[in-house]
Amino acid sequence: MNVPSRQRSIAAKLTWMNVLVSGIALILVYLSYLAYNVYSFRNSAIESLSVEARILGANSVSAIVFDDKASAEATLSALRYSSEVLDAEIYTQAGTLFAQYPASGPLPLKLPPMPEAPGPAHWTNGTDILIGSRIGFQGKQIGTVYVHAHLEGMKQQALQFAAIAGGILLLCLGVALLVGSSFRRILAQPIVTLAQTARMVSRYRDYSLRFTSERSFDELGSLTDAFNEMLAEIQQRDRALEQAKVDLELRVEERTAELQAANRELEAFSYTVAHDMRAPLQTISNVCYLILETDQGHSEEEKAMVAQLRASVVSMSSMIDDLLNLSLSTSAPMRSTRLNLSSIASSVLQDLADANPNRKLTLVVQKGCYANADSGLMQIVLQNLLRNAWKFTSKSDEAQIEFGCTKRGADTVFYVRDNGAGFDQNLADRLFKPFQRLHAASEFPGTGIGLATVQRIIRRHGGEVWAEGEVEKGATFYFTVDALRS
Repeated sequence: MNVPSRQRSIAAKLTWMNVLVSGIALILVYLSYLAYNVYSFRNSAIESLSVEARILGANSVSAIVFDDKASAEATLSALRYSSEVLDAEIYTQAGTLFAQYPASGPLPLKLPPMPEAPGPAHWTNGTDILIGSRIGFQGKQIGTVYVHAHLEGMKQQALQFAAIAGGILLLCLGVALLVGSSFRRILAQPIVTLAQTARMVSRYRDYSLRFTSERSFDELGSLTDAFNEMLAEIQQRDRALEQAKVDLELRVEERTAELQAANRELEAFSYTVAHDMRAPLQTISNVCYLILETDQGHSEEEKAMVAQLRASVVSMSSMIDDLLNLSLSTSAPMRSTRLNLSSIASSVLQDLADANPNRKLTLVVQKGCYANADSGLMQIVLQNLLRNAWKFTSKSDEAQIEFGCTKRGADTVFYVRDNGAGFDQNLADRLFKPFQRLHAASEFPGTGIGLATVQRIIRRHGGEVWAEGEVEKGATFYFTVDALRS
C-alpha cells in the first residue's frame, strides 16, 4: 500500500534519502569505473592485438614470397590460443585472400582498406575490434594481415563489477535501515512525542502539559525548552484571562443590577411624576373649562388668555404621554405575536377620522400586511406615524394618507405615505432625534418625541426606519421588522 509522503515519519524519509543517495553514488561510481574499464581494456586489447598482427605479418613474409599458403595458415593457427580472437586473414598486395583462420571459416566482417598512415590500424564496433597491419619485404608492401577479436572479457568484468555494486547497494540499504531505526529512537521519536503533546494541548486546551526529553544539550533540548516556556507563558496568560473574564462578568453583573435598579427607579419616578402632574393639570383644565362655559362677565381678552392656558395644559399632557411612550419603548417587555398591521392602521385612522369629522381626505390601507412583533409597541409606532401624517396633511386641499407594505429582497418593508407639508431631505437625520423639529410649533404643533419613540421600538424589533420627503410634496416613512425573516 502506498503511503503519502506527508504521512511518512522523518526517520522513514531520511532512511529512503540515505538509500537514494547511496544508490545514486554507487551507480555513478559503477558507471565511471565501467567507462574507465572499457576505455583501458579496449586500449590494452588494441595494443596487444596490434603486436600480434605485426608478429603474424613478419612470420608470413616467406610464405607470401614463396606462395606457401599452408605455411601462412599454420602461422595464423597460432591464434587458437587467444580466446578473444574470432578470425584472421592475410591478403596479398593485389587484394586477394591468401590465408585465413580458421581455415574454412566465413569472413565475419567487411574488411576496410588500410589508411595511408604507416603502422597498424584499428576499427571498433561495440566490443568487436578489427586490427590491420601491413606486411613488408625489402621496403615494399607485399600484403596485409587482419585480426578480428571480440572482447568478451570486458563484458564479464562489467557484469562482475555490477554484481559487486549491487551487493554493496544492498549492504548500504541495510545500514540505512539501521541508521533510520537509530535515528527514530534518538530524534524522531522525541519529535513525534512533542507533536502528540502539542496536539493534546491544542485539542483539550490543557496548558499544564509539559514535554520532557532525555537529550537536553542539543537542538531538540532547545526546542523542548522553547516549547515548555511557550506553554508556561500561555498558561499564565490563560489564567490571567480567565481571572479577567471572571472579574469582568462580576462587574457586568454589578453594573447590570445597578442599571436595572436605576431603570426601575426611573420608570417608577416617571410614572409617579406623570401621575402627580396629571392631577393638577386636570384641575387646571377643568377650571379653564368652567370659566369658558359660564358667563361671569369676563372680557374677550380674559377668555382668550384662559383658552390659551387650557391649550397649554393639553399640550403639556400630550408631552407627558409622549415621554411615557418613549420610556415604555425601551423598558417594556416584548411579546412577539403574529400581527395584522393593516387592521391596526385602519383602527388608528378610524379613530382620527371620528375625532375630526370635518376633515375630508382619502385614506388607503393595503390589506394583508403582517408582522411578528409586540402588539402594544407596534400600536405606538402606527399611532405616531399616522398621527404625524394626519397632522402634516391638515393644510392640503386634497389630502391623502396611505399605509402599505412591499418586498425588498428577503425583507418586508412597511410604509406610511402622505401628500402633506413634507420636509427637506437634507435634514432627514434630525427627524428621529428627541425634541428635534423641522417645522415651527405655531405651524404644526407637537412635542418632537414621537419619531424618536418609533425609532427605538423598531430597533428593539431588529429592524430599521428611514424617511423620504420633499417640501410641499409629502413624505414617506419606511420601517422593517427583522422577525419577518423567521
